[in-house]
Amino acid sequence: MIATTITMRARTLRQSDNDAEGRLWIELRNRRLNGHKFVRQLPIGPYFADFACREAKLVIEVDGSQHAENTYDQKRNAYMTAQGWSVIRFWNVDMFKEIDSVLETILA
Repeated sequence: MIATTITMRARTLRQSDNDAEGRLWIELRNRRLNGHKFVRQLPIGPYFADFACREAKLVIEVDGSQHAENTYDQKRNAYMTAQGWSVIRFWNVDMFKEIDSVLETILA
């Protein structure tokens, strides 16, 4: 993919955030989480991270239950890990019922 295609794809993904991703983004944007800068839909190789902190090389994925045991997600996680990123995954429901625990886990 050329740079413009990647940028356009990232923009499209940002505009189609689900409610759970939007809820987490409220907590992560503008360095609200202990001063860490997060971005949305960061391209990492052929994949896009829902949220990423470049300084900490941390990727955060927010998914619905349809992603449980998903081989595509396992392959993507393996690729990102091989590139030096740590990947943590949360369920959509966690953003509404356990947001404080989610934020504590991210900081840990």
